[in-house]
Amino acid sequence: MEGRKFFPELDPEKRLALGCMRLPLNGSSEGDIDMEKCKEMVDRFMEAGFNYFDTARVYHRGVSEKMIKECISDRYPRESFVLTDKLSDGCFRNEEDIRPLFEDQLKVLGVDYVDFYLMHALDKGNYDKYQRTHAWEIAQELKAEGKIRHVGFSFHDDAEFLEQILNDHPETEIVQIQFNYYDIDSPSVQSAKLYEICEKYDKPVLVMEPVRGGGLANLPAVAQDVLDKLYEKQCEEEGCSPEDHPSAASYALRFAASFPMVCMVLSGMGDMDMIENNIDTFTDFCPISEDELEALYKVKDLMKTPGLIPCTACHYCTEGCPQEIKIPDLFQNYNNNKLFPSWNSTMYYDINTRGAGKASDCIKCGKCEKACPQHLRIRDLLEKVAAEFE
Repeated sequence: MEGRKFFPELDPEKRLALGCMRLPLNGSSEGDIDMEKCKEMVDRFMEAGFNYFDTARVYHRGVSEKMIKECISDRYPRESFVLTDKLSDGCFRNEEDIRPLFEDQLKVLGVDYVDFYLMHALDKGNYDKYQRTHAWEIAQELKAEGKIRHVGFSFHDDAEFLEQILNDHPETEIVQIQFNYYDIDSPSVQSAKLYEICEKYDKPVLVMEPVRGGGLANLPAVAQDVLDKLYEKQCEEEGCSPEDHPSAASYALRFAASFPMVCMVLSGMGDMDMIENNIDTFTDFCPISEDELEALYKVKDLMKTPGLIPCTACHYCTEGCPQEIKIPDLFQNYNNNKLFPSWNSTMYYDINTRGAGKASDCIKCGKCEKACPQHLRIRDLLEKVAAEFE
């Protein structure tokens, strides 16, 4: 059974969601969202027939939910958009905190219900807390009250643990997983295995990180060449126009959306160019072809450069960093320097540490590693970054 048929709120022809964790900023602070630009993006997104928005209390230091109210719920009828919010581990301590937190989320969002409410970023480290605090039971109570329409969870761990959760909670209606062609056979992310478990348990899939934090939108030249040659071949065979060459991000999004259990693909769009590119990709959607799939797997293999840091730039790690180290930005500087060694990466390292912590300023408190959904050994990796640039 195809996952996208399960929910009447979701249009099977409009499988693109605006993920509200990489929104445009007025400055360097994650909490300083440019609301006017967001309004323009939301208006264009809605005008094109797309209406799914995904947020969480921890995104943009709590301001992402406020963006929903200011840019969407204050400006559009509630029935005109679909909204997901989440119960994040760092936002509650005990069972008594959950309902007041949820009620406050509704107030900040400016709505009286959410379409989907997810236990956020479940893994072996936090699952017991959700169990101990009866989070699932409280979510079901809120659903019975009409304040939540569907209950699910987002997930960052291995396939065996995903199966355990689904056995523990057969009432789960939807699962959000990291799914992209780069991680399809990754031993840590296990995109393919996670998808197979969802399929086995007949659970529709929400895709996060389809472009892997933007990493699959800006490919190294040798990888981009694979897609360029593929498109040249398609133009010769089908008469398409070279100037209509799909973006690298478009291929990644189409890959994720082409799997039958996938009912929605989240894309963290930060500007109008991303909005337009993604709308183009999902309007009159064309599933990925066998030739394109083969090309993407070639790209994947070329991208598996030893020594790169597999960070997706979710920024969960920066929220509680006492040294205010811009960890994802420094990891990106490191990867860029490995792929394209030049003065440019060093310059940007200097920019990213101006008025913020350097990699060597890490005091090894470990808060970042507890928050990292990729389970990266961030403290050790910051030592590598410091050795590279300092």
